[in-house]
Amino acid sequence: MKKLLLKSLFILLLLTPMISAAHFPNQSYIFISVYETNGIEGRFEINTREINKVFNLNLRDNVTAEEFKPYEEQLKAYILKHAAFSSKYGSHNIVLKNVGLLDISQGTMVQVFFKLDNMEKLPQLLDVKYDVVYEKDDTHRGYLITENSWAAGVINQEANISLSFTPNETEATLDLSDTSIWKGLIAMIKQGVWHIWIGLDHILFLLALILPSVVRRVRKKETNVTGNSVSIESSNWVPVESFKDAFFYVIKIITFFTIAHTITLSLASLEIVKLPSRFVETIIALSIGLAAYHNIKPIFKGKDWIIAFVFGLFHGFGFASVLSDLGLSSENLGLSLLGFNIGVEIGQLLIIAMMFPVLYLLRKTKIYKKILLYGSIFLIIVSLYWVIERTFDIKFGLDDQFKSFIRRIINALGLWS
Repeated sequence: MKKLLLKSLFILLLLTPMISAAHFPNQSYIFISVYETNGIEGRFEINTREINKVFNLNLRDNVTAEEFKPYEEQLKAYILKHAAFSSKYGSHNIVLKNVGLLDISQGTMVQVFFKLDNMEKLPQLLDVKYDVVYEKDDTHRGYLITENSWAAGVINQEANISLSFTPNETEATLDLSDTSIWKGLIAMIKQGVWHIWIGLDHILFLLALILPSVVRRVRKKETNVTGNSVSIESSNWVPVESFKDAFFYVIKIITFFTIAHTITLSLASLEIVKLPSRFVETIIALSIGLAAYHNIKPIFKGKDWIIAFVFGLFHGFGFASVLSDLGLSSENLGLSLLGFNIGVEIGQLLIIAMMFPVLYLLRKTKIYKKILLYGSIFLIIVSLYWVIERTFDIKFGLDDQFKSFIRRIINALGLWS
């Protein structure tokens, strides 16, 4: 039975990328973002292979922007003819904007961005008509994906299919009424948890901070050549005797880290303070190495919280960049900020809850000193790797592989939806 479960898990890990793929050649998409005060905007995405069918062209799979430019207006006119939105407030004209290209393994998706007019008030029901490509290919399928709808609890979800279209069903109605503040808040909490879980640099910084939580440096007195007794700090560590001592050490460190990143997350999200992204990410990488080095040779003797607080400020700017990337509008920024920060704290506590008991149980073993030393050296090496990568804007790809690995595990185990 155990072998069967392991095999099933392995198969799921392999299949997850295929199952979760959002784009296929014979499918086209309408991605929409719903805002309570700004109405609805989004983009159409159609594969170049499908465009070739419609216009009898011979565009290559990886077409460039320059190569496609002569066909932009033709595609826009075609979309306006084959797509429509309406509600009880009347017709919502499609105002087409710029055209972009998205390269995927199955070719190039042509993106046509748009905004709906006559949206002074958001309708509860939105009628959608969509019959792109069907006249040339009856196997083609169209999908409307609600990518963002804060009040519906949908944040940056490219696989959230709300409507589907076929040659026999080219019209459908989107229900926009199932919304609440709580859904939006909970969605942002989940985003906070998720981004701390896949934020390897944040996780390693936490690890560097709590590695010495279950041991203490010993001080011993030695006599110097003048005969005076002096106190020096040895490089040796002794395990703490009580769980209370170790636990309160963690509480103190994490409290200062939390206060720090909450301050800068708020300041950056409210656009009061801004720092260059590459600079912030480089300092975050550097923070791991310095915190790890502090475990080998103290930088701030007896004041470990200084590292947690000072570098926590930069980690807050890092969290803010993630919040910005989610494409949230200013109308829910306060609640988004609150929910995201709560999620970060929950995710952080869960990570510590997994790490700390293991460290505490191992503290009196001979191996723990080696874990502390060699673990810190490993963290310094990782830190230097990221510093080089981020300083010189070089992508080695390990971050993407890690995130993909985590997504596969979480999806396979059903821990996230």
